[in-house]
Amino acid sequence: MKMKYHIWTLGCQMNTADSQHLASELERMGYEAALNPDDADIYVVNTCVVRQSAEDKAFGRLSELGQLKREQPQKVIGVMGCMVGVRDSLALRKRLPYVDVFLPPSQPEPMIDFLRGRMTEAETLDFEARAREQRDRIQDGDLILPSHEQGRLVTAHVPVVYGCSHACSFCIIPFRRGIERSRSVGEIVNHVRSLALQGVREVTLLGQIVDRYGKDIPDGPDLADLLRVVHQTAEETGLERIRFLTSHPNWMTDRLLETVAELPRVMPHIEVPVQAGDDAVLASMKRGYTADDYRRLIARIRSIIPDVSIATDIIVGFCGETDAQFMETYNLLAELKLDKVHIARYSPRPGTVSERRMDDDVPEDEKDRRFHKLDEMQAQVLAEINARSLGVTLPVLVEDFHKGKWRGRTPQNKLVFFEDAGDWRGKLANVEITWTGPWSMQGRLPGAQTPAEEPLMVFAG
Repeated sequence: MKMKYHIWTLGCQMNTADSQHLASELERMGYEAALNPDDADIYVVNTCVVRQSAEDKAFGRLSELGQLKREQPQKVIGVMGCMVGVRDSLALRKRLPYVDVFLPPSQPEPMIDFLRGRMTEAETLDFEARAREQRDRIQDGDLILPSHEQGRLVTAHVPVVYGCSHACSFCIIPFRRGIERSRSVGEIVNHVRSLALQGVREVTLLGQIVDRYGKDIPDGPDLADLLRVVHQTAEETGLERIRFLTSHPNWMTDRLLETVAELPRVMPHIEVPVQAGDDAVLASMKRGYTADDYRRLIARIRSIIPDVSIATDIIVGFCGETDAQFMETYNLLAELKLDKVHIARYSPRPGTVSERRMDDDVPEDEKDRRFHKLDEMQAQVLAEINARSLGVTLPVLVEDFHKGKWRGRTPQNKLVFFEDAGDWRGKLANVEITWTGPWSMQGRLPGAQTPAEEPLMVFAG
């Protein structure tokens, strides 16, 4: 019987990609994913500490695993991600003495080394034979999806730059994920190609500031260069769509925007956080731009990519933010009418500049009020934007079947549902929009459409 693993992932898309990387390495060793977490021989919690709520969830699950470890000491428990960070934490090891392996972000090696250290001589020989066989079949470094995801996973995330060197005053990422490190073009292309050959139809290139890809490499490529190479790979493999996130206003160039507008498989969808609409708050956050700078950027994006959708992030209740300063943010969003706004209440993170040098002086109930005020306004904005699609036929890449309907997204990342008896997973459907709301749209398939069958290469785990 094969040994089984389970990875519980919290937080951002980068964590999702890290979990997939670890799963790939475990599959190479002969482990298989446990459909029921209780059946897992190896249990890994991939943690997030960007918000206190995520950290609390991680410790809650780890507490349960501590009890499980006492009852079944043969199980292997791992903690991965930003809670571990790039520097070894003695305090964390003391708090979680039952954890077998601590894995820094984007580094599956500690778990693999631990498991290999427990192998018998016969198991080691079998592992090495499997590794040689896989190297003969695929390029070294390619990611092998877990068998239950092959042919079913439609969208995937591909890290292109790890860490961050910008250090906004509220952000814990540079302390937990380290300085900026760009992956090589060849490594990224191998990653994208392997995903496409296993049925993935859309990839999102990831970076904490993805626009800074290549800035740490003397005379290195930039994100526009990378998009062109990945686009060529997409044409060769049948990959339908390419996205990237998250951008930063200071690093989004016209050259990058023109590349997005030119390449048909790069989607017209930009995520560029503003965080606040008041200049004093932005300066306190160490964002490096003003509200008017952001206004001009949005105008440039819309001028160069006319059919673009734009998403942003907002933090409400940052240290010292007055109601008048909050209203500057409210008015900015009401003016710009962006396609999506991710809103977060400020949460101080230990070790950041804002936690060490500023007072978290906005009451929690006031943060809640500001959150809901923005959320209600944005719902009205989105209802107006989405209503323009009523009666329009849009190309939808179908991701999965959800509550009796197929669910997918438009090039602008709008969520669409429709009903049909065919198997549309991973296929493109032309959907006529019959109903719109702020968060999703409903549609139907006009005319006779059937899901096109396409060849799929599957790598055995």
